[in-house]
Amino acid sequence: MAVFAIADLHLPARVKPMDVFGEHWKNHFERIQADWRARVAASDVVLLPGDLSWAMKLEEALEDLHSIAALPGTKLLLRGNHDYWWSSIGRVRRALPEGTYALQNDSILLNGRLYAGSRGWIIPTEESDPDDVRIYNRERMRLEMSLKNARAKDADAPITVMLHYPPLTEDQPGFSDILEAYGVEDCVYGHLHGASIYGAVRGERRGVRYHQVSCDGLDFKMYLLYP
Repeated sequence: MAVFAIADLHLPARVKPMDVFGEHWKNHFERIQADWRARVAASDVVLLPGDLSWAMKLEEALEDLHSIAALPGTKLLLRGNHDYWWSSIGRVRRALPEGTYALQNDSILLNGRLYAGSRGWIIPTEESDPDDVRIYNRERMRLEMSLKNARAKDADAPITVMLHYPPLTEDQPGFSDILEAYGVEDCVYGHLHGASIYGAVRGERRGVRYHQVSCDGLDFKMYLLYP
């Protein structure tokens, strides 16, 4: 079994083709699908940490969600900042096709590995808006809730975390203290695009391996996490 990751699919939901952001986005999902089908087996796991569809309502997102579900592997979804269609977690889970699972304030154990996560938020600075600080602190609580849920399932299994927003920067520790406290092995995240991708934190920091997996930074190919 292999584990792959890719973020920020930004599927159009019939309203917003991504090539408005540059020629490199032209037919981007067709390119992702071709690589996905060539490399991912039915027994593999695919992590999708947010910004899945431009849809505004769940009903409008169903076409995009079924397009994802039709691809090989077990899919784990996380909410991104543009996933406005993601309403109550109960409604989302009832609408998801078979083999596709949504994480929110909880975790899932698959093939001896735990998967947990939260959307995350902008890491605040001294100049941050109080609303951003409030949301960031709420997301810290949600991440810890997800990790407590994971450890309640299995005290020893390795943990992989999905965040949509970057968990840390070169200057700010962000969510990294929580990841370290729960012994997280790997953290995959998206959200960044264009030039901002190149300054993202990657590799091991204090025992946690960080992986930036925005699809445009991967040339619209799947990122192999394990083995």
